[in-house]
Amino acid sequence: MLPTIILQAGIAPAIFGIAAAIAAFAAALGIGKIGKAALDAAARQPEYSAKYQLIAIIVGALVEGACLFAILVCLLGVLK
Repeated sequence: MLPTIILQAGIAPAIFGIAAAIAAFAAALGIGKIGKAALDAAARQPEYSAKYQLIAIIVGALVEGACLFAILVCLLGVLK
């Protein structure tokens, strides 16, 4: 019943916009935590810093991919 009320009231674009903003904010927090962890690990063991950097880039790409998927779902919801 609630989705029907939301669609009839015409506030669906605002709700999808808020959802996209939350997804982008969560991705930014995740990438920040990944960067912090990679820098902490490289500071503890500098000889493995290249390996930590590679892992951080891969995990960051996965987080960014999830964010882009969430934003795409929100965009499809608005254009529906």
